[in-house]
Amino acid sequence: MNKVVVRFADGRTVKGTTADFVPAKDLFHLNVMTDPVGAKPVEVHMRDLKALFFVKDFTGDSHHVDSNEFDPSRPPAGRKIRVEFADGEILVGTTTGYQPGRPGFFVMPADSGANMERCYVVTAATKKVSFL
Repeated sequence: MNKVVVRFADGRTVKGTTADFVPAKDLFHLNVMTDPVGAKPVEVHMRDLKALFFVKDFTGDSHHVDSNEFDPSRPPAGRKIRVEFADGEILVGTTTGYQPGRPGFFVMPADSGANMERCYVVTAATKKVSFL
């Protein structure tokens, strides 16, 4: 099971787990963190998403200050990229799969200490994507 934070295009955020997320599919199932054990998973449609954040845990480290800077002692894998979402949020990291015509792509965060391990960005939810 992957721990995820689902960010919807309408601004909602839902935390939970998923075992069937595949970027090429139109939907996946989410076991919502706040639902009782054994509750039926919720269907999440890709068309409704801004991004899907794969996280280490749901609480994170309250003492960690998020950064969009790369650690100079850890050379990044992939191409450096800056994503500006339609809502103004900025995500900086690396990617090996961005192509403008695709529905989405993965980004690994620049901040090696971040709670986010990787993020699937829905291209339709972006305002501007640029290589650094």
